[in-house]
Amino acid sequence: MQLMNVWNPKLRQGWKPCIKHAQSGFSELPKSNGFLIIEANGGLNQQRLSICDAVAVAGLLNATLVIPIFHLNSVWQDSSKFGDIFDEEFFIYALRNRVNVIRELPEEVLEKFDHNISNIVNLRVKAWSSPKYYLEKVLPKLVELKAVRIAPFSNRLAHAVPSNIQGLRCLCNFEALRFSGPIRMLAAKMVDRMIKSSSKSGGRYVSVHLRFEEDMVAFSCCIYDGGEEEKHEMDIVRERSWRGKFRRRGRVIRPGANRVDGKCPLTPLEVGMMLRGMGFDNTTSLYIAAGKIYKVEKHMAPLKQMFPSLQTKDSLASIEELSPFMGYSSRLAALDYTVCLHSEVFVTTQGGNFPHFLFGHRRYFYEGHAKTIKPDKRKLAQLFDNPNIRWHGFKRQLLDMLRHNDLKGSELRKPSNSLYMHPMPDCMCRKSDAKIEHSNTTTTA
Repeated sequence: MQLMNVWNPKLRQGWKPCIKHAQSGFSELPKSNGFLIIEANGGLNQQRLSICDAVAVAGLLNATLVIPIFHLNSVWQDSSKFGDIFDEEFFIYALRNRVNVIRELPEEVLEKFDHNISNIVNLRVKAWSSPKYYLEKVLPKLVELKAVRIAPFSNRLAHAVPSNIQGLRCLCNFEALRFSGPIRMLAAKMVDRMIKSSSKSGGRYVSVHLRFEEDMVAFSCCIYDGGEEEKHEMDIVRERSWRGKFRRRGRVIRPGANRVDGKCPLTPLEVGMMLRGMGFDNTTSLYIAAGKIYKVEKHMAPLKQMFPSLQTKDSLASIEELSPFMGYSSRLAALDYTVCLHSEVFVTTQGGNFPHFLFGHRRYFYEGHAKTIKPDKRKLAQLFDNPNIRWHGFKRQLLDMLRHNDLKGSELRKPSNSLYMHPMPDCMCRKSDAKIEHSNTTTTA
């Protein structure tokens, strides 16, 4: 398949970035009601969600936002601070006309709390709280105490908020929150190398978020090789990361039901078969975004055989280039994120925040179309487990799946959806001429 022909140009609806209510900010921000301190937890994109929701809440409350604190997660084990992952100076500058952001609390405020942030009252805000809740419950405390904490802050703001507050989410996620200089420099080199290695397809490549890491295989409770060795390995991983969660009384694990229900991570072999069924041949350049793959040599071998032009961050960048990022999962994920962002086709295989945010970013950069394949894993399980299916029938089903993804690529946000995944119409507007360019040239960010 020619990569420039994957997506139907007639489905490109001609959207462009258009962050409403965010450009006509105050010439001078009104006097702040106090300082807002939040704690962002989880991996890279969970942190991104918390940061941008914090910007929105700070705007809603007319608060001064302190650069978010990153919680050391027991699973991610990344001690990075905000400035290690994101460009702190640019973040503050990009938001200057909408929300006041500072690196740390002023000395006089710290003195009031004995230089201990934990002495600042922590408001326990429920998940998906409404703007009304913040204005009625949080704002009075902020005005009274002049500084409040909200920790944890994951998913603490509802999807449905006034348009000016949505505009702050847009401004934060798509414009203000860029990666730190060292990450951007190496990521740019990796994208350039990926483009050069994709000469047979005009510099275009396919990126795959492969969630066949050891922890994901363990968490899914699915069976792959079977046998005592796999069971023993997975029991150790589950206990190390989730301490007793899978041994609770009454918990029933049904691996077969999980697979039928599309909840099992796709193996590298299954990803390769899916892509071949969709028409991607062995000249396709493939970038694999992943952590440590479970039994990597065994499971990656068939995928490499199907796609010889396969690259990962470890093959695109030297050991010396990667060494400053090793041991920091969020920084490594930021490299993967950037290479995936610039691919002609992005394939998500398991869900989660990484593809969630990439869907939205790719829509924002590619005229409203995500250019992303999100396979129907229930259908795939039926196809893979059918001993009687022939290649022609398998391929027909996969091409239908690809066409369905093309149609879903330009979805508008529904009230219950996140704008981080669906930026239209909150963060984008239609091009005034409404003419769709029929071009084989890929738009780049």
